[in-house]
Amino acid sequence: MLADPDLARDGDPETLWARLRAQGPIHRVERDRDWFWAVVTHAEILRVLRDHTRFTSERGMRLDDNPEATATAAGKMLIVSDPPRHGEIRRVVNSAFTPRVVARLERTMRATAARIVDEALRDGGCDLVRVAARLPASVICDMLGVPAEDWDFMVERTTVAFGPTGGRAETLTVAEAHAEILLYFEELLARRRRDPREDLISTLIAARIRDVPLTDEEILLNCDGLLSGGNETTRHATAGGLLALAAAPGQWSRLRRDPALLAPAVQEVLRFTSPATHVVRTAVVPARVGGHLVRPGERVAAWLASGNRDEAVFADAATFDVTRAPNPHLAFASGTHYCLGAALATTELTAMIGEVLRRVERVEPAGPVVRTRSNLVRGYDSVPVTLVPRKDRP
Repeated sequence: MLADPDLARDGDPETLWARLRAQGPIHRVERDRDWFWAVVTHAEILRVLRDHTRFTSERGMRLDDNPEATATAAGKMLIVSDPPRHGEIRRVVNSAFTPRVVARLERTMRATAARIVDEALRDGGCDLVRVAARLPASVICDMLGVPAEDWDFMVERTTVAFGPTGGRAETLTVAEAHAEILLYFEELLARRRRDPREDLISTLIAARIRDVPLTDEEILLNCDGLLSGGNETTRHATAGGLLALAAAPGQWSRLRRDPALLAPAVQEVLRFTSPATHVVRTAVVPARVGGHLVRPGERVAAWLASGNRDEAVFADAATFDVTRAPNPHLAFASGTHYCLGAALATTELTAMIGEVLRRVERVEPAGPVVRTRSNLVRGYDSVPVTLVPRKDRP
């Protein structure tokens, strides 16, 4: 079944997506005592995501959303808001990315990526999932205004809170990690009200939308959302991209010989790994999608990962190709909810993969790869590898 989380971990989702695309662009999927429409082709996914007049985001962005939590956050949190409110919050967040802040974030990325890879090389064996988690967590902490001395704390909590298993990690549960993150941001919010800095949480505090300041609840909801979104894509795309490169030595060598290919290679990593499997919209008026009538109140899940394997758009879609261009992938969705952190995630991937290429001769498997059990995130619980250093590394 398309929405079965076991499919991602133990099954063959690519084959299922291909079969569904061959049958048609949209399918009614039964799920327990519920059902939804699944849109699986690139063209129809774009039509749904770009049509905010017929489809709302305020009733949830994923199939397993908690309705009560979604209702509480609707119109307050960026990912569950519609225009014009969505655009108003988005503009506030974007205003924090001043040239000086962007330059600082880029320095953080380069230095952190180099340090992470060097430490992994010293250890020899490592888990790519844990290695890949450190860079995005550090960058999003820097952006939000978390002091550097607290980054390790936040990396540990976010790894559990937004990690793959939804279970217990060592002595900390997901719920406990979330609670500690929110408590931390409550304290940071109070500090920044007294002592504003050049960071996102200070920007949110100072913001006015229609002359009304954001409430503490709105600020905390968006900090939590940005922390989650800033971790997922880069972590899983990095691990999956390095796995894909390790499995294709010719691609690795070609990329090593021609560093100019790093930019298209990163876009191909995003397409090929598709860390966000789906996003949901709910019809607010009757709408036709792929020849079917979608009635108000019915949910439509745009299956991004299937769209990124659509043979009508991507030649040899199942092949990982670092030279692929053009590459109109859907890893960052589309429309008004096109990922706010797309540029940040792309830069992080570029920094991380670039440092691996400069310092690592090859990536060798060191144990079984464990996929994440999820219908939302296409990623990994564990990717044990050995990193063999380059003799001529910097």
